[in-house]
Amino acid sequence: MKRRTFLGLLGAGGAACVLGQSAQAAGTKEFPGYPGSHGVLFDATRCIGCRRCEAGCNQVNGLPAPPQPFDDLSVLDHKRRTNAKTYTVVNRYDNIPGAAGPVFRKNQCQHCLEPACASACFVRAFTKTPQGAVIWDGSVCVGCRYCMIACPFDIPTFEYWEPLTPRIMKCTMCWPQITTGKLKVPGCVAACPVEALVYGKRDDLLKIARGRIQAFPSRYLDHIYGEHEMGGTNWLYISGVPFKDIGLREDLGTTAAPKLTAGALAVVPAIATIWPALLVGIYAINKRRDKVAHEETVQAVARAVAQTQAEAGAKLAKVKADAEADKKSAIEREVKKALEEAAKGQTEEGS
Repeated sequence: MKRRTFLGLLGAGGAACVLGQSAQAAGTKEFPGYPGSHGVLFDATRCIGCRRCEAGCNQVNGLPAPPQPFDDLSVLDHKRRTNAKTYTVVNRYDNIPGAAGPVFRKNQCQHCLEPACASACFVRAFTKTPQGAVIWDGSVCVGCRYCMIACPFDIPTFEYWEPLTPRIMKCTMCWPQITTGKLKVPGCVAACPVEALVYGKRDDLLKIARGRIQAFPSRYLDHIYGEHEMGGTNWLYISGVPFKDIGLREDLGTTAAPKLTAGALAVVPAIATIWPALLVGIYAINKRRDKVAHEETVQAVARAVAQTQAEAGAKLAKVKADAEADKKSAIEREVKKALEEAAKGQTEEGS
């Protein structure tokens, strides 16, 4: 098991134990998807890498302007990923065996039928809508970022520079704009000049994809990426080159994320019972240790003060005794001297 997969499982299981309940969509029952849900089909054989889809996404979502303008195609010289200010990016893939030239692919949220981000989120900030989009609710998000760990496509990103109200940012398939009637299709689809993107019901998109593959078998691979990967996605791909050569993972299998997290979630009851007790025990031990250390410090200071006072008293007594002895000796000397002088005076008078 890869480290990212392991952390994703722990994210779903360990986070859910905080509330003592399973994460959303974490059951073992297979979910075929909402009937009539919408999605997007991307045809890699038609994409020309113009970045118009990036510009359309940026405009309809009100995102910040990128450092380089959308007509600057030099950005395609290096691979990019989505971030908190960019919901979608186009990458260029060169020197692919069998390809006549470079191949381009658009990258964004795949909008999984059973999303790993929703499965890992213990506050249910992510929701799979019946319309097909996976959306995020900032009013309940606690910023744990388990969704970022769980996503096999590395899509959710975090606004690290926002100290007070950071958000999880990703493609919404323009769900807010479409459901309110502001748009009929996602902004990226509307902006594509070569119809490399098609928006519609997922079932219809699968039919379109199969139709193109059957009509042009020499142009396409006989596979629709997203039909079954990770349990299926609402964003689908067809291509004339292997999907791994255009940056798509081919090691995900067909099992949905919630089934992968079911094993981790099975230990939630035990964790929910043991973990709080363990934390309380550790806290009590630390508090007791601090209290004992404080008491020992107070006692040590008291002993040091008492010893210092005793030593000072002894020194003072010795000084006083020495002073008294010196004073007595001085008096005796003076008396003796006076007696000697008196006796000498009497002797002189008698002679």
